[in-house]
Amino acid sequence: MWAYESVFYQIYPLGFCGAPFENDGVQAHRILKVLQWTEHIKKLNANAVYFSPVFESDTHGYNTRDFRRIDVRLGTNEDFQTVCAALHEAGIRVVLDGVFNHVGRGFWAFQDVLRNRENSPYLDWFHVDLGGNSCYNDGLWYEGWEGNYDLVKLNLRNEAVIGHIFDSVRFWVETFGIDGLRLDVAYCLDHDFVRRLRAFCDGLKEEFFLVGEMLHGDYNQLMNDAMLHSATNYECYKGLHSSFNSMNLFEVNHSLQRQFGAENWCIYREKHLLSFVDNHDVTRAASILNNPAHLPLLYALCFGMPGIPCVYYGSEWGAQARKEEGDSALRACFAQPEWNDLTDWIARLAEVKRREKALNWGGFRSVVLTNHQCIFERRCGDECVWVAVNAGDQPYWAGFDAPCGCAVDLLSGQEVAFSGGAELPPYSAAFWKLRL
Repeated sequence: MWAYESVFYQIYPLGFCGAPFENDGVQAHRILKVLQWTEHIKKLNANAVYFSPVFESDTHGYNTRDFRRIDVRLGTNEDFQTVCAALHEAGIRVVLDGVFNHVGRGFWAFQDVLRNRENSPYLDWFHVDLGGNSCYNDGLWYEGWEGNYDLVKLNLRNEAVIGHIFDSVRFWVETFGIDGLRLDVAYCLDHDFVRRLRAFCDGLKEEFFLVGEMLHGDYNQLMNDAMLHSATNYECYKGLHSSFNSMNLFEVNHSLQRQFGAENWCIYREKHLLSFVDNHDVTRAASILNNPAHLPLLYALCFGMPGIPCVYYGSEWGAQARKEEGDSALRACFAQPEWNDLTDWIARLAEVKRREKALNWGGFRSVVLTNHQCIFERRCGDECVWVAVNAGDQPYWAGFDAPCGCAVDLLSGQEVAFSGGAELPPYSAAFWKLRL
């Protein structure tokens, strides 16, 4: 699967393009802005873009009006075809947000239900009680997602709904050439629907990638050979920044051991979860860390641990925003990409990650662990990389069971002499690979 050897770049299009929050119905070709960033994404060594919602919606993209039409605030289907073609020409895959659990109140079929009630052919597309009422005083009740009634829950047991969704996915592949889907609130989706979606997509396009938004619980419920290829690793997302802020690297190491260790009880061995330090729903990494010196180290752990790294647009140069400032702050519009030392660092991490078999396919073994330092081994066959981090402000001698000899730090290109261990400077990270 191509995704397992990839680095993703996430764009939230409505914010990225500076579109108004409310759908004003005014067509503007804003999505073409991505063309100006394609070279930046390529230079960052990302080779897949995950677009948050791009289809016609009421406001924020997740309240869909029409699965077959690019949001008027972003442009036209032809505009997005141009964007996808340019990304593919640059060797960058395209993954779209599949928002299948719910739609917006402006969704055409739900509007028909509001107008025609029991006479609507789409009544059973949703979970409706004609004897109730809603907070919008519709004269009927319907199920919303987690109590949000601007998000109308679809009936994923209805064959017409399933057919409409599958036909839409086929349309996206045929029209835009997409390479995969990120399933919004996958943890809410009907499991039989997910199985059918996987079978459908397997027959639609070779190596079509499905990753689900999972927040808690056992990701294996949806991430398996019959359902999703991957899931968002929220457990390690929290552990990554919390470990640095509490200066307790045992926290993230515990999660990595539990997920990817060699023991039989480790739950995600040989699986590839989507790794991230921030996204469109959470405080940006540069704003959540107490010590700015830890930011490059946070990314080093994210790229060094098992998984598929995903970088959120703007965070590669240290953009800041906090969750409590609202979605508009998290989903900002930047006039142009920036490039600084952090961007250089992430580009190097991405280059090494994509190239090294051990970092894409290797297991996990903890080698050195203190509150401030950690080293873990990624081994695949005869290839081995040690991921080493010193979060402290003093040099650290890391003694561990590496064979004596010469290694190279894949990040700096410098040779390192192993003699029962090696030294880590303050606030540093290294990917050591033994010279064979």
